[in-house]
Amino acid sequence: MSTAAPPTQALVHLRDQPGKHLRLNPSQPLTIGRAGNNRLALPSQEDVSEHHAVVRFSSRHGWLVFDWQSRDGTYLEGQRVQRCRPLGDGDEIQLGRQGPVLVFRLTEAETSAPAPKRAHLLNMGGEAIPLGLIHSAVVQSEPLYPHVFSWWVLVSVGLLLLLPIRIGPIGIFWPLQLTALAAGLWIASRKRHTLVVVLRDGRAQRRDFDNLRTALAHRNGIRRTIGESLVS
Repeated sequence: MSTAAPPTQALVHLRDQPGKHLRLNPSQPLTIGRAGNNRLALPSQEDVSEHHAVVRFSSRHGWLVFDWQSRDGTYLEGQRVQRCRPLGDGDEIQLGRQGPVLVFRLTEAETSAPAPKRAHLLNMGGEAIPLGLIHSAVVQSEPLYPHVFSWWVLVSVGLLLLLPIRIGPIGIFWPLQLTALAAGLWIASRKRHTLVVVLRDGRAQRRDFDNLRTALAHRNGIRRTIGESLVS
């Protein structure tokens, strides 16, 4: 079975300036930094290193972002890039913890069929929000039971250290403790994923999801929609 080739058409733009974008060339890496010899030079950004990051295309893995041994690091969706990370439509690349944010977008090749019209309103918690008022959309993940997990682990480890491993003729305490620790890890894995839509007037609308994949799908849909209406 043949595997579909990764999309090659893409662009990046500063999150705060969506109207200005740079189309990416699959055959030429995009170098980013304060130095003037970068393809994307940001000389006025003090938090950006002289040579900060690189975005390039791989025929096997698609679009990738690399940290270029920057001083303050490169972050993809809030996670620091150690070597390289694959890019998806709508992903945000931050140059340093306090630096500018670049938005990566995949673009479709021209087709003969007209694109369907999109709605101009976003429904958030029963409130219809005009797309033109949306500044950004992010997903924040937080543990559901942080305090319960901390006490659970503390008690479980304390019992392991203080009580004997065997109780009576058969050793039942050790398996029970392992089960308790496994339950604690399960508690720690339970998270609330919140889609935060920030409006241009500074207000924020939130919607909670139990599933991270669903939350990210909604976020990417919003970014794609406002990107099409603002970048094109």
